This record gives sequence, C-alpha cells and structure tokens, in this order.
Amino acid sequence: MKKLIKDNTSTLSTSVAREQSIRLVETAYLAAATALIWIALYYLPVGGAFFRLALPLPLALLQVRRGHQAGLEGVSLLIMLLIVLMGPIRGPLVLFPYGFLSLWLGWSWCRKLSWWLSWSVGAFLGTIGFLIRVLFLSILVGENLWVVITRAASALLERIIDIFNLPLIPDMALIQLAALSLVVIQELIFVLTLHAVAFWVFPRLSASIPHPPRLLNGLIGWEPT
Repeated sequence: MKKLIKDNTSTLSTSVAREQSIRLVETAYLAAATALIWIALYYLPVGGAFFRLALPLPLALLQVRRGHQAGLEGVSLLIMLLIVLMGPIRGPLVLFPYGFLSLWLGWSWCRKLSWWLSWSVGAFLGTIGFLIRVLFLSILVGENLWVVITRAASALLERIIDIFNLPLIPDMALIQLAALSLVVIQELIFVLTLHAVAFWVFPRLSASIPHPPRLLNGLIGWEPT
C-alpha cells in the first residue's frame, strides 16, 4: 500500500514537473519570438504590416494555452530581453500597445468574453498605446510626429470637401478630430483582424477563442453549424 502511494506521488510529481517545464519553455520561446518580431518591425524597412499584426499574437496564445500567470511572465521576459537588446527606452515601447493588447486579448479569450467587449476595449488600448508611442518617439527624434498624422487628416478632409462640394473650411480642431478618428479606425480594423487571425489559427495550436457574434460571421468567414 505504501509502495503504491509512493509510486502515485512520484508519478504526480513527475507530471507536475513536466507541465512546469513545458510552460517555461513555451514562455521563453514565445517571448523570444515576440522580441524578434518587434526588432524586425523597428529596424527592417519592409514587412511592417505583417510584423505589426503578428506582434500581440504569440503572448496572447501563451496566455490562452498556459494561463494568466504565464502571460505575465512572457511579457516580463519580453521587456527584459528588449531592454538588453535595444536599450531602456526603445525596448519597453513594445508595451504600447502590443504588450498590453496581448495581455488583454489573452485574458478576454481565456474568459470567453464577447468579441464586442474584447474588440472595443482592445481598440481603446490600441489607440492609447499608439498615442503614447508617438509621444515617446517624438521626444526621441526631437520632432513632433503627430504632425504627420494631422497632415494626412487634413488632406483627407480636403478631398472629402472637394468631392461633395461642402461649404466648409476645416479649422485646427476639426483636423485634430479627424486625425484622432483615423487612429481609432485604424485600431478598430487592427484589433478585429487580430481576432480573425486568432480564430483561424489558434485551434490548430491546441487553443481556441470564443466564436464571433452573428453580425460578424460573414466578415470572419465562419458559418455556425
């Protein structure tokens, strides 16, 4: 009897140790993969859209597969790696918005929250993170990078006014509002695309996220059975 209990205890300990080892290995690999994607996004002149789309997914996948603690460990390891490789300023910029976005999406997908909630809060986090990153990069390069976005918004407003022959002269407040709207729309599209990619890919990696709401079935390409 004692031998049987000892064997069972030994088997359980081995199983727990194996599970912890797998979690540590996955955390290390996915954090390193995210760090490489961030470095590629930061330094390579091509593939920016692909790298940006791929950035939040590895750590979100880690959290869906291994739990919230593993997700936090992955983000912490990512920041330490990037501080070593890129310095104490450029490295932590990955948090805005990609690090926080991966934590939020992983947590909401673990909890099986509605897409409407995870999408809207994710877009909010993405917008705030984008603005913080623009602020920090403006300080780094010594120029106001927000001007680039306001110029794009001004050109878009002028185009719309010309097309519809509107009796309107855009002032600075309207241009700033249009620039912020462009950022919000960009983040809405970005976070929805993350949901779609995760919905298609994660089940093949022994993870899953909630099904999309009916309104988005046609857009995501999923037909309920």
